[in-house]
Amino acid sequence: MADKERLQAFYDAGPVPWDRAEPPPEVMQAAAEWTPGRGLDLGCGLGRASIYLAQRGWQMDGVDFIPAAIAEAQARAESAGVSEQIHFYTGPITELDFLHPGYDMALDVGCAHGLSEEELSLYHDQLTRLLKPGAHYLLFAHLTREGDERSWLDEARLRALFARGFQLEKVEYGETVVNEQAPWRSAWFWFRRVDASQSS
Repeated sequence: MADKERLQAFYDAGPVPWDRAEPPPEVMQAAAEWTPGRGLDLGCGLGRASIYLAQRGWQMDGVDFIPAAIAEAQARAESAGVSEQIHFYTGPITELDFLHPGYDMALDVGCAHGLSEEELSLYHDQLTRLLKPGAHYLLFAHLTREGDERSWLDEARLRALFARGFQLEKVEYGETVVNEQAPWRSAWFWFRRVDASQSS
């Protein structure tokens, strides 16, 4: 709940730091490499990734728990002419029982790192249920390190959890700087959904 209130305060204050015309380069690269299909944008915010992917042939579902973000995402999808290719939903990314399996891809740009350990397990369960074998899962997250004021995502916990039902294909580490705050350690994770017998 605290994380929701913190994010709501960002939207209430005005333009959010992550409001950009295009998604991150990693998402654009993935869009160029992956065959369009059915995609899920977790923590979709203002819809930039969903809209970008829909413009390239994807059928997208976007989920975010901030109503103002979803309303703006819908307006932007309509303005971009892709509203029929995207469905936006208001709610937490840990409660997705209303969605049906068969997704070819799931994307999370900075949402899972705000989950508690219990919520991360629920999140994993939903992704396991929703993604078809062979589906891509692309995650960007801030990573916890000693001395940080905030606790972010524990990489060891993530790896252990997603060893069930997923194969980690690639990790790229970096740092994220927002406004004038101290940089956060961060990473992009490329997973692939696999059968349980193939999990490592």
